[in-house]
Amino acid sequence: MPTATDFKDYYTILGVSKTATPEEIKRAYRKLARKHHPDVNPGNPEAEDKFKDLNEANEVLSNPETRSKYDQFGQHWKQAGAGVAPPRGTSTNAGGFDFDPSTNFDEYSNFDDFLKDLLGRHGGPTRSGKTHSRSSTQADDFGGFRTQAPAPDTEAAIALSLSEAFHGVQKRLQLDNETLNVRIPAGAKLGSRIRLKGKGRVSPFSQQRGDLYLTIELFPHPFFKFSGDNLTCEVPIRPDEAVLGTQMQVPTPDGGVMMTVPKGVSCGQSLRLRGKGWILPKGDSPQERLRQRTDLIVKLQIVSPKELSEIEQDCYEKIKASSSFNPRSAIEEVRL
Repeated sequence: MPTATDFKDYYTILGVSKTATPEEIKRAYRKLARKHHPDVNPGNPEAEDKFKDLNEANEVLSNPETRSKYDQFGQHWKQAGAGVAPPRGTSTNAGGFDFDPSTNFDEYSNFDDFLKDLLGRHGGPTRSGKTHSRSSTQADDFGGFRTQAPAPDTEAAIALSLSEAFHGVQKRLQLDNETLNVRIPAGAKLGSRIRLKGKGRVSPFSQQRGDLYLTIELFPHPFFKFSGDNLTCEVPIRPDEAVLGTQMQVPTPDGGVMMTVPKGVSCGQSLRLRGKGWILPKGDSPQERLRQRTDLIVKLQIVSPKELSEIEQDCYEKIKASSSFNPRSAIEEVRL
């Protein structure tokens, strides 16, 4: 049975206020769990204990039912959930109610009956079903305290190369002392979450396993990058190809394709290869089933040669001497 010195302030452990939203609790837990994770602090027992406290605090406060019991009954919230009568001489304050140390707990069969009688003294129903006249407010039925809190979900991250994410891959993941084989489907993106039902950690309260959620992280690729759902890449072309246009082969995630570059393109201009980008998850509608790839956006970069042959030098000299094109005509009159 916990004593006052055993009590853990889960809000203080997570560094949040008692009015924190579920999102704030989740963010605080993730930040501190990464900092104190045993893998990040090998051989540090203090970090290991802190990590255990963080998991315990998150498990209680992330579940509305257990958080409500914890807020109302303090260090005795577990007894409220198990239906166990409190020990003789217990005195604390939970939700504004004083547990009188002189109370004869032998007359109560379990903690549930004690709570009903306690709440009756504060305007709630007693064991007999009657309500004291001090308040007209009726307390809720506390039978729900005997239900066990569901097992918490476990969060983890898994890093993939762009090739693994595009094609899909089988990975082996170490979670505590268990090795899990995880199948990552094709088309996973940065921030995607994969649910493994019943593969999370075991709850110390219910002894049940929660779900494991894997968040996808991607290693950067030297050529392909994301722009929303599409992929982008930069392809160099010669000045003469930009002027005259050309046909050239462009890399895509699953092999090179021929692309037509129209004449007169500019440096930085983008061309689109439809259906040559990232793999989309298959949807239910006919349109989603047909469109399984995003686009590849090809950004052109005009690259001038550093060294020229005599023929090239002569040709460029002739072009320079005979050309009437002035690319700076639109800015000649610019002034401040």
